[in-house]
Amino acid sequence: MLKRLFPHPYLTMTLVVLWFLLVNHWKIGSLVMATLLATAIPLISSAWWPDRAMVKRPLSLATYTVLVLWDVIVANFQVARIVLFMPRDKIRSNWITIPLDLHSPEAISLLAGTITMTPGTLTADMSACGRALLVHALHAPDPAAVRDDIKTRYESRLKRIFE
Repeated sequence: MLKRLFPHPYLTMTLVVLWFLLVNHWKIGSLVMATLLATAIPLISSAWWPDRAMVKRPLSLATYTVLVLWDVIVANFQVARIVLFMPRDKIRSNWITIPLDLHSPEAISLLAGTITMTPGTLTADMSACGRALLVHALHAPDPAAVRDDIKTRYESRLKRIFE
C-alpha cells in the first residue's frame, strides 16, 4: 500500500524539503501543501520512470552534496577573480569532452547538473551514444586537467554512489 502511494519515497522527501526552502516559513498550511505536492508529483510522473534510481550508498550521496556545495562557493570566488581581475586576452575558454564511465542515467544527469551548477563550467551537450559530455569552461588553460578533475572529483564518487 505504501509503495503504491509513495512510488519514489526519496523524491517525496526531497520535494517536501525543497517546498519548505522555497516558501521560507514553517506553518501547517505549508506542510499540507508540501505533502500534497510531494505525494502527487511522484504518483503522476511515475509512469515515465518505472525503474527506481538505485542509490547504493546514501551517506556517500550526502557527502557528495556537501562537496558540491563547497565547490560552488569556491568557484564563485574563482569566477569573480577571473572576470574582475584577469585581462580579457588572458582568459582561455575551452570546450572539453568528458568521456563517461557512468551507465546510470540518474548518475549522468547528476554529473551534468553538478558541472552546470558550478560557476565557470556548463554542460552543453551529451553525445548521441550517451558516452560523453560536452562541457564549456570559462577559463581552462589545460583542458585535460579540467577533464581529469571532473572525472576524479565528481564522476568517480557518483560511480560509487549509483553503480
